[in-house]
Amino acid sequence: MSEQSVRGRCLCGEIRYEYRGEPVATAHCHCESCRRHASSPITTFVVVAKGRFRYTQGAPIAYASSPGVSRTHCGRCGSPIAYESDRRPDEIDLYIGTLDDPQAAQPSCHVHVAEQLPWFETVDNLPRYERGRRGNTPVRYGPR
Repeated sequence: MSEQSVRGRCLCGEIRYEYRGEPVATAHCHCESCRRHASSPITTFVVVAKGRFRYTQGAPIAYASSPGVSRTHCGRCGSPIAYESDRRPDEIDLYIGTLDDPQAAQPSCHVHVAEQLPWFETVDNLPRYERGRRGNTPVRYGPR
């Protein structure tokens, strides 16, 4: 496992973070809640172990978007920072756009494609999961 430090920040730089080691996963999410939080038809997360993650500057504001789910953002510029769920208490999902080098993270799958917008598609051959990926079989590989 790489112990290289990966850094990220919000748009204004008030919130900064870092994590060490390889991500648990990197996934495109199509769910409505993520779309609304990011104001985007799709979001991409880098999932990392909380024990390897820390804020190095500032603290984001948390919003309980649904039972057991917290989404954070910068209180100054509004940049979405992370998603956390009680179902995965040892992980934090960081919005890939907040990484200093988002090109370094390679997505590995799509989740919640049951909620995918009909007019949006990505052209890759990654597995697509109807809901979450853990314990589930992809509904397909590649676009519709």
